[in-house]
Parts: sequence; C-alpha cells; structure tokens
Amino acid sequence: MRAGEFRLQVGPYVYNIETPLPTVHSGIETLYPDFPLAKVADFVDFQIAVLPASRFSRWRHEAKFLFDNQRTFSSIEISHSYAFMEWGMNWCVSVHANEYLKLHAAVVEKDGRCIIMPGIPGAGKSTLCAALGLSGWRILSDEHALIPPGTAQVVPLCRPVSLKNESIALIKGFSSRAVFGPSSEDTHKGTVAHMKADLTPNSHDASAVPANILLFPRYSRDEPQGLKPRLKTQSFFLAAYHSFNYSLMGEAGFHAMTKLVDSVECYDLVYHDLEWALRAVSDLHASTGVP
Repeated sequence: MRAGEFRLQVGPYVYNIETPLPTVHSGIETLYPDFPLAKVADFVDFQIAVLPASRFSRWRHEAKFLFDNQRTFSSIEISHSYAFMEWGMNWCVSVHANEYLKLHAAVVEKDGRCIIMPGIPGAGKSTLCAALGLSGWRILSDEHALIPPGTAQVVPLCRPVSLKNESIALIKGFSSRAVFGPSSEDTHKGTVAHMKADLTPNSHDASAVPANILLFPRYSRDEPQGLKPRLKTQSFFLAAYHSFNYSLMGEAGFHAMTKLVDSVECYDLVYHDLEWALRAVSDLHASTGVP
C-alpha cells in the first residue's frame, strides 16, 4: 500500500481508504486502530478516497469523496472531511451491499443474542447504542443491520457510532471510556462526532448473531417514558420503511422480512432518560429467550 492508504477489514467488507488529509488520518488512527488490516492480496469491496477537491482546494478549504475513482458527492468543507469519509463509507453499504436485507438500524448484542433498533435520524438509536456499548454490550452496528435472507440473524458491521449535537456531550458525560474522533461543526446535520465502537474483545468476530428483539426507539421529552409490545403486522411495515433495499429485493425482500419479524419480539421504546432506557432494554433482553 502507498503512504496515505488504509486497507481495513470492516465486518464482511474490505475498504481501501486513500487520503492525504491530516484530519482523516487522525480520525482513522483514533477510531480504527484495533480493526483487522486486510491483506494486499484480498479483494477490495470499496475503493474510496477523501482528497482535496482540486489543486487549489487547500486555499478554498474543500474536500471531495471518490468511489472507484469517480466523484460521488458535491465537495464539502475540508474541516468536515472525517465525517465525510464516514458518511461515504455508509453510502457504500447502503447502495451496493444487496446480498443482505438491510435495515437502517443500530444493533447491539449480549449473551449471544442481539437487538435490532431501527430509527430515523433524531430517534435516539445511536445515543442508546453508544450508551449500551459503554455498558458492556457489544456494538454490531450503528447504521446497518445486515440480515442474510431466510434467517433472523445479523452479520456484524462494527464501525464508529455517529453522534450529533447534544448527544455528544451526553455520551462524554455518561462514561469516561468514550473515545471520540474529530468533531465536525456546522455540517448539514449540526455538530457531528464519531465514537469508537469496538469496545469488547469479540468486537471483530464476523459470525452472524441471532436476533431476539426488534426495538423501535424514540427519544421524546414531551411523552411519558414507556416500553410496550408492537403488533407484528405494524412492525413489518415499519421495518420495511427503515430498509434500504426491501423494495429492490422484490419477493425475496418480502420473504426475508417475514422471516425476521416472525422470529423476534417487537417493541416500542419511548425515552428521555438514558439510564432508564438502559435498564428497560437490559430487563427486556433478559426476559426474552433465544429465538
């Protein structure tokens, strides 16, 4: 590999990342030091680069993202380049990895069983995922639940947890163990920072993990906190809404989603107190058997 390149094994995929930008280097060195390095001979699934937008961009302070040497997005402020890389890595899986049913969801595991937590931005899934990871749970993913069709299992895709705005200070105050990479301020999402996610000895175990709970979290300061069962028919349609490729998979997507929802317990979680939410999730997990 050339200087400025990182070839990382991330779950089932190999990323080759090229960048000369110090902020991106710093983020990778802070958040990915324990990730397995792929071999030079290994097939690269995603060839990406975060580079100055042009030879004049150091003056203009812009960066570009390349996928297979093709420009994929508009340029972004160079101070946001680390977040840009993480967003681009998400995009690679969201668009290209269609061998799995993919849900936009955080996934955490304990005692050999995992909880899938789909949610729209702002629902609190990443905050809850980060706090669970700092409380002894294994983080399988913050962004993608990769479900092999015909199973109720999740293939791990552990990468840094993306936190925004107030959630950053909340998690920093929650645990001194939280390790953060570069902070990107004034992005289209507000302030963004990523937290190191591989916090357990088996964080990079690539084996699929059976799911036992489909949990739909929602952060709300205006509603009473509560945990209640959700009908499976409703859960099916909501999970499909949160899927990147349910419609693209056609009939196979329908059967894959049916298998998943039929195999797990489904719940809604409304919370505004993080400690309460952690207790609720832990008690629920303990009371739910192996699927």
